[in-house]
Amino acid sequence: MTTSQAHEQTRILVQAAAKVCEDKKGEDTRILELDPIDSGLSDFFLITSALNDRQAQAIADEIEFTLKRDHGVYATSVEGRRQGDWILLDYVDFVVHVFLAERRAFYDIERLRKSARPLTPAEFDAELKSALAAKTRAARSKTSAKTAPAPAKTSIEPKLKKSAKKLPAPAKSVAKKSPRKPAAKKPSSKKA
Repeated sequence: MTTSQAHEQTRILVQAAAKVCEDKKGEDTRILELDPIDSGLSDFFLITSALNDRQAQAIADEIEFTLKRDHGVYATSVEGRRQGDWILLDYVDFVVHVFLAERRAFYDIERLRKSARPLTPAEFDAELKSALAAKTRAARSKTSAKTAPAPAKTSIEPKLKKSAKKLPAPAKSVAKKSPRKPAAKKPSSKKA
């Protein structure tokens, strides 16, 4: 899998998790696309707020369930589920933060990651759809180029045969004969 394909797959997973946040009434859901300098840490942060710890746990549980069921992806680490005031789901390429509103305001992750590009789920979805549409158009153009009928072959053989008759026959090369050296005379054996 190429880097762009992996990044695209990560975007699809982040979008699925953001949809769960909205379905479970998470508030002020934001996606931070981290700067490539920070990408050693992760590519994206998905941040949402819950009104109480039970809602935070429900959002985190549903994200885990949806990504496991629909995409076969498991979180490598889950932190804070028991307390429910800040639940962190680490999927390596992206990290989900489910906060209680007070905790989110206190830690203010968006401020700490100033180099990150903040996106709403709708903006993120629009970017993802345009990227997938461009990829689809490129794949279709490659396919149509491969399946397009080849131009009709015109047979030029009859024309070549006719023109070959008109051309003079190739001249035979005449090899120059090298002058023969006279054979050495043998002494005659006749007696005089």
